[in-house]
Parts: sequence; C-alpha cells; structure tokens
Amino acid sequence: MAISIADIQKIRKMTGAGLADCKKALTETDGDFDKAVEIIREKGKAIAAKRSDRETSNGCVLVKSADGFSAIIALKCETDFVANGKEFIALTQAILDAAVAAKAKTIDEVKALTINGATVEAEVINRSGITGEKVELDGYSYLEGENVSVYNHMNNNTLCTMVQTNKPAEEQAHAIAMQVAAMNPVALDEASVPQEVKDNELKVAIQKTKEEQVQKAVEAALKKAGFNLYIAENEEHLNEGVMKGNITEAQAEEIRQLKAATAEQKAANLPEQMIQNIAKGRMAKFFKESCLLNQEFIQDSKQTVSQYLQAADKELTVVAFKRFTLRAE
Repeated sequence: MAISIADIQKIRKMTGAGLADCKKALTETDGDFDKAVEIIREKGKAIAAKRSDRETSNGCVLVKSADGFSAIIALKCETDFVANGKEFIALTQAILDAAVAAKAKTIDEVKALTINGATVEAEVINRSGITGEKVELDGYSYLEGENVSVYNHMNNNTLCTMVQTNKPAEEQAHAIAMQVAAMNPVALDEASVPQEVKDNELKVAIQKTKEEQVQKAVEAALKKAGFNLYIAENEEHLNEGVMKGNITEAQAEEIRQLKAATAEQKAANLPEQMIQNIAKGRMAKFFKESCLLNQEFIQDSKQTVSQYLQAADKELTVVAFKRFTLRAE
C-alpha cells in the first residue's frame, strides 16, 4: 500500500524517529501504526544492547523546581552533537517535568513514569535507536520543600545546582547556587562531611606531611654534600647528568645511596606531634575549601559563604544543596 507523508509524520510524532525509519517501518507493516511503532522501538532496544558498553560522557543536564519539589536529571549520550539536539533536550525536559510532577525520589521511579504514551525507560531506549548512540539516565537528585533556588550554569545544560535555604532569600540562594557550581563543595559544613571521608583525608594529610618532611631532609643532605638538586631529583635526571658529563657514574651512585640512607633515617625519626599538628592544619584547609558554608564567597573573598548569608539575615543559612555535572573534575 502507498504510504502518505501524513502517515509518516504521524509516526514520527509518536516516536521521534527519523522520516526514513518511519517510512520503512510503515512499509514493512503495510501501514499498521501499532506494529510500525513496535518495530521502531525494537530497533532502539537492539542498538541500546549493542552499545551498552560504550561511554556516555556527553548529555543534557536540567534542573527544575515546582510545588515544593526540585530535581536535577541528566540524560547522557556519547556525543555532544546528539546532546545538543532539540529533540534530545526536549526529551530530557519531558522526563524532568514528569519526575517533578510525580515527586519521584529515585531514578527507578523516574524510569517507571509515563511520557508520550510509554514509560520513560522505553523512551530512553527508543532515543538510542533514533540516535544510534547509547543513551541513559543518570545523576538524578531532588530536594523537597520551599526556598529552593535552581541554577543551570551558563544555560549550557552540562552543570546544574540546587540550593535550599532555611527561609525565603532568592537573591542569596541564587548566589550560593552559583557558588556550588563554581566551587564544588563536598558537604554543607564540617559536621556534614562523612566520617569515612574525614578519615581518608586525615590519612592522606599525615602521609603527605611525612613525605614532605623526608623530602626536606633529603634535599638538605644533598645540598650539604654539594650535589645539584635537579640532577639528583630522579633516575631520569641522574642518567641525563651522567650522559652529559655533569656527574660521573660513581657520583650518581653516591647520590642514590645518600638519598636512600637519609630518607630511611628521617622516616624512622619523625616527631609524631609535629606530624599530627601539620596534618590537622591540612584538615582545616580541607574543611575551608570543601565545606560550602566555610568556603570563601566567590563574589567577595573577604568573607565566607556563611558570613555573606548572615550579613543579609543573621538567621539565614543553607540547609541543603545538590550538584551534578557532566564535566570531568
């Protein structure tokens, strides 16, 4: 049977598939719309399965707040060409609208929602068939309650944030949403940092402090012995020094032995209290840089985020925030 342009456009509207795919599906099914839609969706499943191991480093991240519920969601794909397409962005928005309307709290709940007459999960798979790329949902997070400011960084759909304050303060909340985007805090304040993170950061701080103290002792010993620190820095520089005639092989070996002996002796005699004090200083720096309320305010580095908020209202503070980005950080 003859396939009309109107029929092709109808299928395209139903599925979002390309005109050629719509015509082919209708032709194969003798104009049966339901069967044609099924063919298109099955194609999406096949492509999704085939590309399941591909990396989705691009996509569209959107954020929305309505009726006391706010959410961020990312629809990810393989290329920015697909991510920037109007239909891809429209699908992301439709999914987000449905999630906010339903006040969905997990990504599985989002996948089970219905849009365009099908589940979100089915629509995502279908989009994979249309684009020929792996497409998947990721990064879903939400905040419940009022006083939430949402921010889409530069409207590029790659980085979104949400900030909730304890009372209405749209100007301040928006400024802090921008802060969260720029400074990527790991927690609200020191008390909010997971104990596992604290323990790991302290362990790293102690190890780094010990390594620095040992390195200082090694450099001091090398200087005292009259060796060039650049040449003595590593094996590559030592070999380079020997090849260029700057040092002899015997001197290179002397440097190796001096470095090893000094490092071993210093490591065995590090003052524990000094190490702990320096490590605590590193932890204080970590909390200042990583906890939102402790961070320097990006619009005025002379005050912290907390001080900025309190300058507007002594009782004003941030109670929660969320952030998601597609960028590697």
